[in-house]
Amino acid sequence: MNRKKGLLTIVSMLLMVIVLAGCSSDDKNTITFWTPLTGEDGAYMDQLVKEYNATEPEMKVKHVITSDMYTKLSTVINSGKGIPDLAIIHADRVPGYVKQNVLEPMTGILSAQPEINENNYLPQAWSTGTIDGTQYTVPLDIHANVMYYNKDLLAKYGAESFLDDNNVTVEEILSLQGKMEEGDYVVNDALLGWAMLGQLQNLGGDVQQDGQPAVNTPEMKQAYESVKQIADAGLMTPFGEDGYLMFQSGNVLFSTDGTWSSTAHAGVEGLNFGVTNVYSASPDKFTNRSSSHLFAMLTNEARTDEKEAGIGSFLEFIRQNSIEWAKAGQIVASKQVFESPEYQDYMQSFFTTDEKQIESLYIYTYEYYPYVAEVVDKYSNDIIRGNVDMDETLQTMQKEVEDKIAQGSTGAQ
Repeated sequence: MNRKKGLLTIVSMLLMVIVLAGCSSDDKNTITFWTPLTGEDGAYMDQLVKEYNATEPEMKVKHVITSDMYTKLSTVINSGKGIPDLAIIHADRVPGYVKQNVLEPMTGILSAQPEINENNYLPQAWSTGTIDGTQYTVPLDIHANVMYYNKDLLAKYGAESFLDDNNVTVEEILSLQGKMEEGDYVVNDALLGWAMLGQLQNLGGDVQQDGQPAVNTPEMKQAYESVKQIADAGLMTPFGEDGYLMFQSGNVLFSTDGTWSSTAHAGVEGLNFGVTNVYSASPDKFTNRSSSHLFAMLTNEARTDEKEAGIGSFLEFIRQNSIEWAKAGQIVASKQVFESPEYQDYMQSFFTTDEKQIESLYIYTYEYYPYVAEVVDKYSNDIIRGNVDMDETLQTMQKEVEDKIAQGSTGAQ
């Protein structure tokens, strides 16, 4: 039996090598482009690549949707073989990748394509790829935690005024206590961890202090205490229920899910909805915790100057023509696109209507942010529901982050 298992392991390893080799950049006239876009957004990227290739560039692009992409990137980086010419990575990966010396600067591309510059993109999407004055990425989008609202329920419960200043506060939500019909709720728990990290910013907190993780802090506790009031008042969808589907069923006023959900919500017959900022624990500030899809080149000695030039041409095409990406519900990073009349037809254009809205799209850039996000996602629902002691759990969260940093393990996105 042990011998059979050994043979199976060898076969599995050989198959992985073959698969990765098939995705490699061996074709000198093709740019191999890896993305983790395994959902519907992958089809929209396929269409963008198809449109680019239809321009008959010298270097065509081959889009490879790669499940478990970060694990596979680690494999090819360690082996030095099969490294893609171009990839899409998330914003929180940049600091760690730069520290590991596995990202190639975009210096040559920026020189060859002068319109690819910080003035032509959403500022926080651009700056998340800037480390010590060097630009390592070019942004595709910002994808954010936002809040959808049911227009019919807002009218039913006389809550339309909550939207007057684009800042729905916890206090306003609590004002509906005792007014909801059985089976109706004010807010769900979709992307609750994301919403909590937004509250942390609203209350003047952060996930780090002097480079050290800061989870067990007065601001984090205040954020949890504030949102816990909503659950304690019976205004949040029940623990264990699918609040996202409850919103689509017409029983929830506010759903704190993602920009990318707009397409799914639009497909629900009879759902009369709009979008605004995630509720806030502060009457003076609102924050929509965000991330960004970024084009990046992994360090690869085999990448030729011709391929790098081809990548630059592709990125310039995307800068001018990424309106297709808006169909995926994303906030397109290119200024040329998000300021276009056509883009205003998309719901997420709300978040680029003015500077205050743009500033609300907050991207954490702390090196160990993935570890913080992981524990916040893991424990938030139990804290909010009162299933665990808040003080003890904050201590546990802090220790888990510190332990992961000490171990040097790889965090989740």
